[in-house]
Amino acid sequence: MPTTAQVRLFSLQRRPLAAGLTLALAAGAQGQEQGLTLEEVIVTAQLRAESLQDVPISVSAVSGDKLIEANITNLEALTTYVPNFSMNQSGISNNITIRGVSSGINPGFEQSTGMYVDNIYYGRGQLARSPLFDLERIEVLRGPQPILFGKNSIAGAVSMVSAKPTREFEGSFTALYEVEEERQDYRLVLSGPLTDTLSGRLSLMYRDVEGPYTNTFTGDDEKQEEEMVYRGSLLWEPTEQLSVWAKYERSDFDDNGRNVELHQSIVREDLVGTGQGTDYITALDNFVGLANGVLGLQPPVDYSGDDGELNRVRGGNSDFHDNQSDVFVLKIDYDLGGLTLTSTTGYLEYEFQQDCDCDFTSATVFNALQDEAFEQFSQEIRVTSPGGETIDYIAGLYYQTNELDFEDSINVMDNSLLRILNPNFSDIRTRRFADQESDMWAAFAQVTWNISDTFRLVLGGRYSEEDKKATKTQVHFGPDDQPTPATDPTGQTPNVLWGLNPLFGAFSIEPYDTISGNRKEEEFNPLVTLQWDATDDMMLYATYVEGFKAGGFDIRSNGHPDPNVVNAQNLGRGLDIRGVFEFEDESAESFEVGAKMRIGDTAELNVAAFYTEYTNLQTSQFDGVLGFNVQNAGEAEISGVELDGRWLVTGGLTLSAAVAYLDFEYTDFKNNQCYFGQQVLDPGSVQPDGVTCDATGQRKEYTPEWTGSLIADYVMPLGDSLELRTTLDLNYSDPYTYNPTLDPRSEQDAFTRVNLRVALGAASGQWELAFVGQNLTDEDVVIYGGEAPLAGTLTGGTGIAYYKFLDRPATYALQGTYRF
Repeated sequence: MPTTAQVRLFSLQRRPLAAGLTLALAAGAQGQEQGLTLEEVIVTAQLRAESLQDVPISVSAVSGDKLIEANITNLEALTTYVPNFSMNQSGISNNITIRGVSSGINPGFEQSTGMYVDNIYYGRGQLARSPLFDLERIEVLRGPQPILFGKNSIAGAVSMVSAKPTREFEGSFTALYEVEEERQDYRLVLSGPLTDTLSGRLSLMYRDVEGPYTNTFTGDDEKQEEEMVYRGSLLWEPTEQLSVWAKYERSDFDDNGRNVELHQSIVREDLVGTGQGTDYITALDNFVGLANGVLGLQPPVDYSGDDGELNRVRGGNSDFHDNQSDVFVLKIDYDLGGLTLTSTTGYLEYEFQQDCDCDFTSATVFNALQDEAFEQFSQEIRVTSPGGETIDYIAGLYYQTNELDFEDSINVMDNSLLRILNPNFSDIRTRRFADQESDMWAAFAQVTWNISDTFRLVLGGRYSEEDKKATKTQVHFGPDDQPTPATDPTGQTPNVLWGLNPLFGAFSIEPYDTISGNRKEEEFNPLVTLQWDATDDMMLYATYVEGFKAGGFDIRSNGHPDPNVVNAQNLGRGLDIRGVFEFEDESAESFEVGAKMRIGDTAELNVAAFYTEYTNLQTSQFDGVLGFNVQNAGEAEISGVELDGRWLVTGGLTLSAAVAYLDFEYTDFKNNQCYFGQQVLDPGSVQPDGVTCDATGQRKEYTPEWTGSLIADYVMPLGDSLELRTTLDLNYSDPYTYNPTLDPRSEQDAFTRVNLRVALGAASGQWELAFVGQNLTDEDVVIYGGEAPLAGTLTGGTGIAYYKFLDRPATYALQGTYRF
């Protein structure tokens, strides 16, 4: 199974290709002498079952067995094994990144990386949280994939394939218990024939985690997770020409608490030693002491204090995240005398509710509630030629419609610390209502002209049209829970408190009546690929492709897009609360060359080099208080090299390795959000508006220069009936920035994580007992971070603290499997 590997571990950073070829050539020669054969990997990256070595795309494939063995339960855990790929959860968002390109924090976004489960598009970031369970494999396709996958897959695509019903009865039960987080994981799969032509499969999973964090305020372990997945599928094959597969899946996945804490509570560098600045945690302590002591506010402010250390100890309250999703898929394949007609029908819906204590402290300041409901229906019909002819092709039509209903609120409770600024900061709230509808259709085709036995020309194209409309409203409510008119905001107390008063405007949130918009976009994306079988064991390819990501509507912005609608000037902060509603489409031009090589019967080596230009990158920028505004970021150039290989060293030992090098540069990005203090520390970058800063020439967040891993799988017979199976993973990442402001204070250090699995089991595979250790080096890896909300307000702009989401620490689990 090809996975990733950090070739630095073999001193290949300076000469990866030459060293890799030397290793692979030696492997092939040795393997031929021993009579070994490396198992072939089959993928459907081009909607046909093909060998991975024949596909002219940079692809990483992770098998269902590897997902179970490595305890990979979500996309976030998968990132360890795939180069130039990451998935990050923040307090209010989920982002998938391929080759440094991702969407930002905004419910109006769809992902830049298209996620597909059984060919059904999962474009909403919330669906990236879905548990992974009972899959045949996951394929990660890097680079724009606009033709066969289509919808918005401008950075790449993640294709997940569910395990199908079998014609022979089989079943398995797997249980895992992890010590440090008290994690329990139970999985049951039953599959087999129901009649001569009908087979079924039933898959059940339950998972419960207490979490590695200690909450000093609630006394709980966090973040607590509970997941349940129920999946049933039927496969009906009445004739050799007809196959009908239907799947229904229900997922419930809930969290309590968060894996976040405050760190780096600092005074702005130019004020250090002057006595003029206050760091955020000190300011919090002082404000709570003043509120409860000198002023004696009633009810008092509850507060347990924060230590400011990165140690998985936090204060916080009222955090939860509840999700429910339902998915139905119907796939029909019919053989038309060599041609295959395929119909794929999909329906999915989800609802989620969350309460974010988004000041990330135990002090009662404010909380943010969010409620989102989504429905999607899609239909694809395509025809596929049999293959192996002079002209091979895939062509089809696609239709999709969806509806999004969104509501969130920011609530200041009756015991909020903000009463120290104004006693009316008590029992008030602001609510945002938004909905969005989309209808789109597309026609696509990909044709392969087999010019000779060794040379092929692939031409592809996709034409799509999308109609999208949305509305949004922002309303402030007073203690009587009655809405306050948006007109004449300076005369209404709630409006003053939420951001329009020069003395007490702490939130910079502007009320407005309903605004609406409509967009219609038409786009054609081409693809040209040349393939050459240079030898029987080496395929070379070169690809040019254009990608596209549709524009849309900003749901998270806290201001009206027209500053003349209401008098929104916040004089005390020097900010104009001008919001955003509509943002433009994003486009890409990408060039990729690569080689897929078989070296003897026991080794493979794949290399891909790419260069991509992005225009109008869609980014989401924190407004420095509580809002996020979508901006089109101008232009970026991305280039790099990806290399992976496998070597069957002996009959029991397989080495898998890969490395990724990434160079990312904003070539035109003058409107990035300034990081804390940048206006003072780097005034030359500040734009005329005083709010944005020029990031031209900078790297984007989540773009480490080198990443990868090395995996060793070893199977040792113990007599005739037992086997000892050992897997050792080494996963490396260079330093990277994780803050969208590109704050140089927000850098993750380089790290190497070590995972180990040692299993004893029957040689037949009937049973197995394993030890699973993950992140045994106990690396602290920040997966998301930013400036603590309202820190600038409470410190008068002189200090800050950063919130940081940490990945899991070292964990140790026992896993047992019984197959029948």
